[in-house]
Amino acid sequence: MKKKIVLFVPLTITIAVLDMVAVTMAVYEQNLALGIAVLLMLIASAVAFYKIFTVNRSMNRFYKNINSFLTPYQQDALLSFPLPVIVFNHHGEILWYNELMKEKVFAGEDSFGYNVKDLFPNLNVEQDCPPSGYGVEYKGKLFTAFPATAGHETEGLRVSYFIDDDKLKRIAKEYFSSRPAVAWFMIDNYDELLQSAKENERSQVMAEVEYVIETFVGNNHGIVQKIDKDRFFVLMEERYLRGIIENRFNILDDVRRIEAADKMPVTLSIGVGREAKSILEGEAMASQALDMALGRGGDQAAIKTKNGYDFYGGVAKGVEKRTKVKTRIVANALLELIQSSSNVILMGHRFADLDAMGSAAGLWYAIKEMGKPAKIVYNEKTSLVQNLYERLLENGFEDAFISPEQAMNLVVEKTLLIVVDTHTPQMLEYAPIYEACQNVAVIDHHRKMVGYIDNAVLFHHEPFASSASEMVAELLQYIGDKYRINSGAAEALLSGIMLDTKNFIMRTGVRTFEAAAYLKRMGADTIEVKALFATSMEAYQARSMVVASAEVYNHCAIATVRESMDQIKIVAAQSADELLNINDVYGSFVLYYEGEGIVGLSARSMGKMNVQIVMEKLGGGGHQTMAGAQLRNTTFEEVRAKLNAAIDEYLSELNPEPLPVEPGPVQMMELTIPPETK
Repeated sequence: MKKKIVLFVPLTITIAVLDMVAVTMAVYEQNLALGIAVLLMLIASAVAFYKIFTVNRSMNRFYKNINSFLTPYQQDALLSFPLPVIVFNHHGEILWYNELMKEKVFAGEDSFGYNVKDLFPNLNVEQDCPPSGYGVEYKGKLFTAFPATAGHETEGLRVSYFIDDDKLKRIAKEYFSSRPAVAWFMIDNYDELLQSAKENERSQVMAEVEYVIETFVGNNHGIVQKIDKDRFFVLMEERYLRGIIENRFNILDDVRRIEAADKMPVTLSIGVGREAKSILEGEAMASQALDMALGRGGDQAAIKTKNGYDFYGGVAKGVEKRTKVKTRIVANALLELIQSSSNVILMGHRFADLDAMGSAAGLWYAIKEMGKPAKIVYNEKTSLVQNLYERLLENGFEDAFISPEQAMNLVVEKTLLIVVDTHTPQMLEYAPIYEACQNVAVIDHHRKMVGYIDNAVLFHHEPFASSASEMVAELLQYIGDKYRINSGAAEALLSGIMLDTKNFIMRTGVRTFEAAAYLKRMGADTIEVKALFATSMEAYQARSMVVASAEVYNHCAIATVRESMDQIKIVAAQSADELLNINDVYGSFVLYYEGEGIVGLSARSMGKMNVQIVMEKLGGGGHQTMAGAQLRNTTFEEVRAKLNAAIDEYLSELNPEPLPVEPGPVQMMELTIPPETK
């Protein structure tokens, strides 16, 4: 409508110009020019009268349409409607609005003819209005708009009324922004950090840590209270927590720069309770989040909300605890549980490896010596430890193993289920056994994941341990010489330690070698253990081909196995280990086909990259240097794209500037596996 009125502007200017020309010609007695000017002026006047008639007809049709879709009562109601109302056509051009719209929304300004999409970009007039309406803003004031179609379909008239809820929205925003967020800050390695430090060095280090924490909390307008020597209680508002999350808890990096006398960096774990109904509930959520952060190795922040957990940081290695008090207490508690149970079932994760089988075998032999009936759940179809299984059968384990289906028949009220080398129900060898057992004990070293077994009567979890076999070897020492294991069980445990430490290279500590020394005293033969890692010539050739097919992307070696082959999981894991020998490679990833539409990933690192975080972005998990994932109903191209994105995201979180992407030494190639290896 406004566009039509604007059309009169050029006509008016034209008539005025022609009028001036005619007057000029009359003064200078130019009859011909005067006649032409008068003729053109008459034509322009005729066009103007026609436009006036057209606009009048359009306005009459518009008011007629309004009358057609409104009853007399509705017409009166529209004029006296207690809310701002606006009418516009299908193009969005504003045709009419009431006085309240002009006063409340447009602040007295004339907005006739403007496009509603330009004034209210959030107002979607193409779709049906949601029950909550559309939140719109005009000149700094907030409204809720409810558009609807009205009038004849040919005209496409639309009506929208506005609710002035600016004050309510600002109060609600302030309410949610000022909600309290509760947090626990804990120094991970307090005892180890200051164990050999002098008194003045201890005071200096702790003063630096406290200064960093207090400055950080103060800058975010929160309060902090030191509760214990290594624990701080923090309270702040939600608005400032958002900024901390955007900066990805940079206090973790600030604290890590502080070093003790022996150059050991300080690491901090943070648990935050967010969106709680009360401070009490927030404190409970913060405690759970702190436990999760510590269970994942420390040096990170965990935020617990009603929807789950979010994690930030986690780049440092787990800190080995030197005290064995906890191990002794757990050993005594486990002994009591075993003795009070009617029978024991031992179970590891799916696709059992040497660590899962070794830890289960060590416990089984000790339980057998106690006189308690015990069985190890073993799935021969999916197991990756055929060599160890056959050796155990030759060393006193003839009656140790049972299939998952048969194990279900052994579950009674006092059955004790001991889960080893995993702590999540979805990773268990046979989840129905866990669901049927009332008494569950967990022994695991993997960094804690969301959805862990939270109903265990005994949860022995040490993410800084090298392996579950190391943890079991420690427990066996405290259970006592009365229940000694034989050489077969000792070799099984040692094989698990050697697997997860890459032959005592990765993630080894003092307790790792102490456990190995104990197993050696129990009769473990290192030559026999080494033989358990032997593979066939076909598997060795396949591994070499996988390594040859790799390329380097963003400091990560990535290989893809598109063909199916025997022992693919073992080949993939060994290939990932081999790829770490390439210079300037932080992590290695091998993609392979598991069957049934599943693409698996095996990830390894030497500690520079936390492959657990990368795999968690793809729905998997594991440990800092050893992880994996499974993706269903997808293709290799999609998985590779997701993996590249996860690597980029992980590295960008550590470095604001992206690392240079280097071309791989070998381009990606399609693997052609010889027939004899399939």
